[in-house]
Amino acid sequence: MEKVPMTSAGYKALEEEIKFLKSVERPRIIKAISEARAHGDLSENAEYHAAKEQQGLNESRVAELEDKISRADVIDVSKLSGDSVKFGATVTLVDEDTDEEVHYQIVGEIEADVKKGKVSITSPIARALIGKTEGDSGEVNTPGGHPRLWLK
Repeated sequence: MEKVPMTSAGYKALEEEIKFLKSVERPRIIKAISEARAHGDLSENAEYHAAKEQQGLNESRVAELEDKISRADVIDVSKLSGDSVKFGATVTLVDEDTDEEVHYQIVGEIEADVKKGKVSITSPIARALIGKTEGDSGEVNTPGGHPRLWLK
């Protein structure tokens, strides 16, 4: 089984989502199915079919998250040290052309969210940064072009 690297915050978020899906969504969906059954003929009951579909999606998501948790390799970023970029590091990058600064934390795939400044360890930017130190520069192949970035 392949391990899934993640931060302790990412692991906690997965646990909270599973708890929500099991304790809030599952009972809500069961109630919706029960109410739809009370309407009679199930073969033409759109509410029943919609609720059953929601149930399938919810249970599928729970199974997916439980699988990720069972394979989690939780890395405590507070115990990491050194001068080079590695999993869990938060980096400041500067575009050499525009002098625009961006901040990213390198996290596991499941917790990646660029809008929140979290990039996946498997992303092109993270792969280009791993092992680099402050002041290093490089080119990153991104969908928007090839910006030259350097670590600040």
